[in-house]
Amino acid sequence: MAEAILGDQDQYSCSICLDLLKDPVTIPCGHSYCMSCINECWSTNDQEGIYRCPQCRQTFDSKPPLNRSTVLAEIMEKLGSTGLSESAQCLAGPGEIACDFCSGERIKAVKSCLECRASYCEIHVQPHYNVPALKKHKLVKAAVIPVCPKHDKLLEVYCRTDHKCVCMHCLLDDHKGHDTVPSTTERNEKQTKLTQSQTKVKQTVQAKEQELQMMKIDIASHSDSAKKAVENSKKMFSELVKLIEKKSNEVIEEIKAQEKADLDQGTKLQKKLEEDITELKKRDRVLDDLLQADDIQFLQNYESVSSSSGPDGFQKHSFKPCCSYPDINKRVCELKERLEAILNLKINETFQKVSDLSIKDHPDCIKVGDKVRVKPSIKTPKFDWGTVTHKSVGVVKDIKSDQSLIIDFPESTSWKGLLSEMEPVPDDNECGSSTLNCNIKKGDKVRVKPSVETPKYLWGSVSHGSIGSVINVQGEAVTVDFPEQQGWIGEVSEMELVPALGSQTHARLKIGNRVSVKSSVKDPIHGWGSITHDSIGVIKRIQGESLTVDFPEQTDWTGVVSEMVLIQSDVSEVLILRSGARVRVKPTISTPAHGWGSVTKKSIGVVVAINGIKVTVNFPEQSGWTGIVSEMEVVP
Repeated sequence: MAEAILGDQDQYSCSICLDLLKDPVTIPCGHSYCMSCINECWSTNDQEGIYRCPQCRQTFDSKPPLNRSTVLAEIMEKLGSTGLSESAQCLAGPGEIACDFCSGERIKAVKSCLECRASYCEIHVQPHYNVPALKKHKLVKAAVIPVCPKHDKLLEVYCRTDHKCVCMHCLLDDHKGHDTVPSTTERNEKQTKLTQSQTKVKQTVQAKEQELQMMKIDIASHSDSAKKAVENSKKMFSELVKLIEKKSNEVIEEIKAQEKADLDQGTKLQKKLEEDITELKKRDRVLDDLLQADDIQFLQNYESVSSSSGPDGFQKHSFKPCCSYPDINKRVCELKERLEAILNLKINETFQKVSDLSIKDHPDCIKVGDKVRVKPSIKTPKFDWGTVTHKSVGVVKDIKSDQSLIIDFPESTSWKGLLSEMEPVPDDNECGSSTLNCNIKKGDKVRVKPSVETPKYLWGSVSHGSIGSVINVQGEAVTVDFPEQQGWIGEVSEMELVPALGSQTHARLKIGNRVSVKSSVKDPIHGWGSITHDSIGVIKRIQGESLTVDFPEQTDWTGVVSEMVLIQSDVSEVLILRSGARVRVKPTISTPAHGWGSVTKKSIGVVVAINGIKVTVNFPEQSGWTGIVSEMEVVP
């Protein structure tokens, strides 16, 4: 039983002090804390009158009553009495914190005291639970206690001006007059943002996992479909072979039957001829005897012998078979050729239909006339390189039914390759990057594109916000001098030009301007935070390419100049669209930003409120309808 309790020890820890619950209390949302910890946490909010759960952030309008949880208290006592001897024997492993008071073996520490600046195992930490003077010390999960390298004091304060943790002595020294807050306060604020980011990450992970599951199902279904197609093809061709064998046997049987009939006829004719020959030989002997007789016998028998049928009385016979076998051979050969032609035609038609479906499903498939190059992942094409390289760009001349294609490269005409080895090249991308990037030259100001997660040659000390000068361009490689790193090497396709500081973009954006994130920006470099594309804020500070904006949803939001758009196009509209004006959706608007609802293009309503670029209108079909100022027009 004790082992089971110890196995779940982490779930009985207070999330504020990270220690086992002492005088445990459970608040209405269901989370439990030490009574002293939650009281101390909420004491800072007494003036505001708002109380939140440190874990789930649920808000309570009034301070909930804190009553000691008897069941949890008993569990804590059992956990304390059964867990010490076992956990005290746990040795510290590589990278783990050891107890500062254990002699001999390195016993694993479980808590660190910020006041004592020492780490303790389960046995040596007990005085901090029992001794009244030590109970006030701040215990945290065992870790290396951060101290100020200059004053050797505990880091307790966060300097927002310099974005670093400092000690109390630093406040009177290097950070005097800076914007500073207690580290716990800054942690709570940043933890809230981090929790929101974590929630988004979890939602994204969940969505990606569902997408992955669906993809696995689709791939498995596709594989099963391919297997069924193979089995069905084998079955159909097997049946076709059986049909051909059956018809072949029928033809052979018919030939044999006809042969037997013809042979029977020939046998009968042969027998008849043999009988006629026998009869003629007998007559020949009779005539021969008569010719050798004397005159009286000759004359007496002449009439009887001459009156019998002579040679003209026998019918002539000839063998005429009903079937001509050379004709059969000729017809069988013709049938074979016709079957081959039809079979090839139908199979090619099937392949063509599959290819057409593939091209229809994948619009980027290569077709005749497209510009292509060999994929970077192909080490050696099936029909060899010849004079072609990965950088060669050619035009597709012909695509064969066997998925091979003929390409005219500048280095080699009528080059043969496989369709699967090639990738299309956009018209404006023959040099391996966009037209803008192809124009990158020595002296230009550049930065890494926001869409590049990791450059080919890694980040080094450079970041998305870094802006540097090009010192060399050689093929696809570019060398840039950044303030953070000199001689940084990247790919031309990874870089984008940055307007000079005196450019129109910077000239238009100045402190006090009302701005929003461009609709073309999917993910700002520094993240969304609490703002959206509809958020409108005021520029507070501009430093080079970075700027700070105060939005209603979030103050001190950090962004990049190139991500923002100046809100000025709707000023005239706002002046015209005032409360009480009769308006309707412009005919050029296909779908309003916030949807139609019950409103149509023929609906006419009255403006009841204007907030920045948003306008609220009462239509007969729908009251309180929300739209964008630029979507509306005044009705006379």
